Amino acid sequence: MSIVYILVFPGLLFLSVSGMLLEYVDRKLYAKLQNRVGPPWFQPFADFVKLVSKEDLVPGRDKKIMFRLLPFFALSAIVTSILYIPIWDTKAAFSFNGDIIVVLYLLSIPTLTFFLAGYSSKSLFSLIGGVRTLTQFFAYEVPLFLTFLSAALLSGSWSISEISAFYSQNNWYWLFNILGFGISMIALLGKLEKVPFDIPEAETEIAGGTFTEYSGKLLAMFRLAIDIEVVVCAAFVAAVFLPFGMNLHPALVFVIFAAKVLFIVALLSLLRTVFARLRIDQMVDFCWKYIAPLSFLQLVINIILQATVV
Repeated sequence: MSIVYILVFPGLLFLSVSGMLLEYVDRKLYAKLQNRVGPPWFQPFADFVKLVSKEDLVPGRDKKIMFRLLPFFALSAIVTSILYIPIWDTKAAFSFNGDIIVVLYLLSIPTLTFFLAGYSSKSLFSLIGGVRTLTQFFAYEVPLFLTFLSAALLSGSWSISEISAFYSQNNWYWLFNILGFGISMIALLGKLEKVPFDIPEAETEIAGGTFTEYSGKLLAMFRLAIDIEVVVCAAFVAAVFLPFGMNLHPALVFVIFAAKVLFIVALLSLLRTVFARLRIDQMVDFCWKYIAPLSFLQLVINIILQATVV
C-alpha cells in the first residue's frame, strides 16, 4: 500500500493528472476574467508531451549534474508532502505529530531548487530570476509559516490530520482563522510565483527567468512540479483552514476536498486577475510591512484563545 500511495494515489499519478487539470482550470478562468477564450482542456497535457519529446540542452559542463537533478528533487519533495495531508478522511496516508513542520519544509525545497536552477545555468536571465526567487522566498515564507503554525497552536496539535479533525469537530473555531486564511492566500501567490508576485519569471524583463536555459524533459519536470505544487498547496490550505465535511463517507470527503481545492484555485485566479505585477522591492516591502505583522496578530489571537477558551 505504501508503493500505491506514493506512485498512484494520492501520489505521483493522481497529482500529475490533477495538477494539469487545475492548470487548465486556472488558465481558462484567468482568460475568461480577461474576456479571452483561453486554452482547450488538453493543452497542459499536450504541452507536457511536446516537452518530453524534445531534446535536453544542458549549458556548460561544470554544473551539469546539478542542472539535471534539480527538477527531480523539486518533484519528489512536492509529491512526498501530499502523503501527510488528509484528502479522503481526517487521517492522512502517513501521519504523525509534527508532520506540519515536515510539509512546510518539503514545500520550501522546490523554491530552493528554482534558485539553484538559475545559479547552475549559464544565463544572466536565469541568475537574476534565481536571485529574485530567493529574495521573494524570504519575504513570504515567514507570514506563510506563522499562519499555519497559528492554526496548529489553537488546535493543540502539530499533526495536519489532528488539526483538520479538531476544526471539523469544532466548526465555529475556524472563524478565528479567517485572517490567517486571507494571509495564506496572498502568501501562496508569492509561493506559486503568480501575479502580482511572478517577479522571478517576468517575461517582459528577464525572458523565462529561472528556467530560461531549461528545455525538453527537464523543463517538463519543472512545469509538472509547479502544477503539482498548486494542488498540494491548495490541499494544505483546505485541510487547515477549510476543514468542512471531514466526518462523512470517504467518497464524499474526497468530493468535498476537490471542491475546496477548485475554490482556492479559482480565488487565486481572481486575485491575480485584479492585480498588476510588483517590483521585487515592492513585494518585499509589502510582505514585511503588512503581511508579517498581520500574521503575528493571528498568532497572538490564537495564543489568547488557546489560553482562555480551548
